[in-house]
Amino acid sequence: MVAEMRIDRDVCIPMDDGVELRADVFRPLGDAPCPVIMTHGPYAKGLAFSEGYGYMWQALERDHPDALAGSSNAFQNWETVDPEKWVPDGYACVRVDSRGAGRSPGYLDMFSPREIGDYAACIEWAGTQPWSSGKVGLLGISYYAMNQWLVAGLHPRHLAAICPWEGSADYYREFCRHGGILNIFAPRWAPAQVFRVQHGVGERGHRDPNTGEPVAGPETLTAPELEANRADLAAQLLEHPLADDFYRERTPDLSRIKVPLLSAGNWAHHLHTRGNFEGFSGASSAQKWLEVHGLEHWTLFYSDYGLDLQKRFFGHFLKGEDTGWDRQPPVTLNVRRVDGSFEKRGEQEWPLARTEWTRLYLDADERALTTEPPTSGSVSFEALGEGVTFSTPPLDRELEITGPAAAKLRIASSTADADIFLTLRVLDPAGRDVTFVSAMDSKGVPAFGCLRASQRKLDRARSLPHRPFHTHDEPWPLTPGDVVELDVEIWPTSVVVPPGYRIAVTVQGQDFELSGDGPWPEFNGVQMRGHGIFVHRDEQDRPVGVFGGVTTLVSSAEEPSYLLVPVIPARLQRA
Repeated sequence: MVAEMRIDRDVCIPMDDGVELRADVFRPLGDAPCPVIMTHGPYAKGLAFSEGYGYMWQALERDHPDALAGSSNAFQNWETVDPEKWVPDGYACVRVDSRGAGRSPGYLDMFSPREIGDYAACIEWAGTQPWSSGKVGLLGISYYAMNQWLVAGLHPRHLAAICPWEGSADYYREFCRHGGILNIFAPRWAPAQVFRVQHGVGERGHRDPNTGEPVAGPETLTAPELEANRADLAAQLLEHPLADDFYRERTPDLSRIKVPLLSAGNWAHHLHTRGNFEGFSGASSAQKWLEVHGLEHWTLFYSDYGLDLQKRFFGHFLKGEDTGWDRQPPVTLNVRRVDGSFEKRGEQEWPLARTEWTRLYLDADERALTTEPPTSGSVSFEALGEGVTFSTPPLDRELEITGPAAAKLRIASSTADADIFLTLRVLDPAGRDVTFVSAMDSKGVPAFGCLRASQRKLDRARSLPHRPFHTHDEPWPLTPGDVVELDVEIWPTSVVVPPGYRIAVTVQGQDFELSGDGPWPEFNGVQMRGHGIFVHRDEQDRPVGVFGGVTTLVSSAEEPSYLLVPVIPARLQRA
């Protein structure tokens, strides 16, 4: 049964340059003003979740029936809220197709200042409608989270609270170029998820099952017209290898964010994980919270767990209800265990104040991780091979690692550059990898980090021992054979490692892949073997002549290479 509500479709929202964006508004039947939950983005407001994203929808149906219960699901839309679960509680849900996407005309340029300015205008429009209470909250996943960081920094007057659910906050370091290395995701994602619903696809595309209208219409343009009406993302990323103005204008100044904030992150998303931690830490909001969970990146957003969290947050800030949010701990962690279970735990800060920052030294001769610096040693490996793995002995006690990590490595290359990929691993007593469900991949690695050696320059003012921050503003080429020092950021992670298990790190010059014959799942043409679809294989960005050499890792007592890992003391793990 469909929930009773008023639905206004293709409502025009005028922009300052004359373009009119189109929105669908779902709201209660009465005349009482209500707060607004808004999304603004390019995935087409009329595209049915079940049709456009069948793989994800089927996973929800199969594994998380609570996500679909209590709704007809007639209006379910990818990465946005289900109005049938919000309108009955007195909210208006507003979905806006961003400029050039879905039913909104214009030039499509994702995350551009023009697009974010449009978003701010939409917030102000929603806050001044007769049916609005004047309070607008933002809630959505991925794209609909990333643009929240950006628009919140513009301070729209009617913006009352934001909840970016798994959304990166740095266009260069997280979305496009991990450690300066081009991630192939964005150039494949844009055609598969955005360009297929670009405004003007029209009759060649999907239809809204509720109206029968083209989700990317009403007009139908030719292929050359469509191409001329959008930015060429793949070309942009190749044209801009360094963190220049192109990336800066698409990256928020987190210190400008002042509205109440709930940053909901995932331990295992190779696009978004870092952003939710950076957003929480960097925002100037006096009232801010961090929640971290696991599983696929869309699952818990729709589940009873996520819905309860979201409604308690927005009920408090948009409706002034006593939801218990005033007693919510600043940080809520769902700590991972090797059996796939989680331990929910409230904390007061991030990183945890009681963290014991522990050095694990890389012993090049023994391929070991040790608590004491090694004697002088080195190991060489083919950059495009399997690399070299260092591991601890079997643990004699349970050990929790929760927080950001880093590595200080001394390396040399036979060429003028080298890409370094670090994979933090947990091995069971039989030597098998412990894996975790990640964004798309059912077998994700515990943590990763990578860095292009020529982009090792640090921003000293922004760097921390456990979170080095690289400027990525100029190349520092290597002299073949000369040793340089690299500080490699490893994105935040959490895992409780049982006795008898080992901690390991693999160092190589390409993406790590889990061993075995599979079969391995594929998505967007990428075989997923530990890193999902977020891999670094662009031949123009990584020419073999430069990145296919021999890399040598050096570690000595005087200048050791080491990991810095966040160990949480056992006696306080459940405090």
